[in-house]
Amino acid sequence: MAFKRVERRSVPDEVYEQLLADVVGGELAPGKNLPAERQLAEVLGVSRPAVREALQRLAHSGLLAVRQGDGTTVLDYRKHAGLDLLPRLLIRDGELDFDVIRSIVEARLLIGQEVAALAAERSGEDLKTPLQQAIAELAAATDPVTQQRCALVYWEHIVDAADSIVFRLMFNNLRAAYEPAIDALATVLSAEVSRVDSYRDLAEAITSGDGTRAKQSAAKLLRLATDEMLTVINNLVSG
Repeated sequence: MAFKRVERRSVPDEVYEQLLADVVGGELAPGKNLPAERQLAEVLGVSRPAVREALQRLAHSGLLAVRQGDGTTVLDYRKHAGLDLLPRLLIRDGELDFDVIRSIVEARLLIGQEVAALAAERSGEDLKTPLQQAIAELAAATDPVTQQRCALVYWEHIVDAADSIVFRLMFNNLRAAYEPAIDALATVLSAEVSRVDSYRDLAEAITSGDGTRAKQSAAKLLRLATDEMLTVINNLVSG
């Protein structure tokens, strides 16, 4: 572990980012005790309040345990962190983490089916116009990145129609993880976002109130990109 002096002394974000990178990267292993605030402040070249704020943010994210009189201990983020950590895990040092991508597309496939079924049960005809508009924009899009953004709008309508705050917050986090990598994933996801008829089929199933058909249609649609992505990942890992 090699701490670097922070140049922007008034911004605790710099401290937070450096410590977060070390926790996620494994340089600060679970169970390790951090130096005292005063020592960290000296090493990083910042004020103690800046260090304190950064440590508190990391603690709120489930990455550190801060105990008065006992010091600060690094936690295992796999056991204590939430989905808001996904964007940080997806791209590390400018490179995509393929294990994280695999986890995201697998979760997307499973969750998308349940969200579609709920939307069919709870939305009805009210969802017809928003989905038709989203599909029209998807059909008019001429490049994979724009198509992906149109698909996100389409799914946002479905998630809202499912009327589940848990699924909505999960969608927010998955989207936050996915959007920074949208350009890199454009080619692989084109297998899905170019199938406008599949989006129409899913929309028809949902707006007709057929939960079983909606679940099947969502699985068929989302599996296109899932299978393509997993094939690419397996080839890269094995190659």
